[in-house]
Amino acid sequence: MKVQYGDACLPLQQVYEESRKFVKGISSVRHSPPPGQAHRVVTTEGIAAVEAIVKENRRVTVNEITTHLDISHGSAHHIIHDVLQIKYI
Repeated sequence: MKVQYGDACLPLQQVYEESRKFVKGISSVRHSPPPGQAHRVVTTEGIAAVEAIVKENRRVTVNEITTHLDISHGSAHHIIHDVLQIKYI
């Protein structure tokens, strides 16, 4: 394969690893989180709680929300900016 594709070719070990993943039923690893990375858990209750806090006080900070709801900074940021689509807080 190196002759045909040159440096763009995957190393043989990586081809074996991808083959093993495919046999196990994993067809795409593009969007899977790296090993050891925590998964973000966003529930409808958390979204509703963040929305209520923001509606009550528009000048609240992300740190205040995380302290009040006991959620991670990343989850609070994700809810505010991606789920609720609030640009300025």
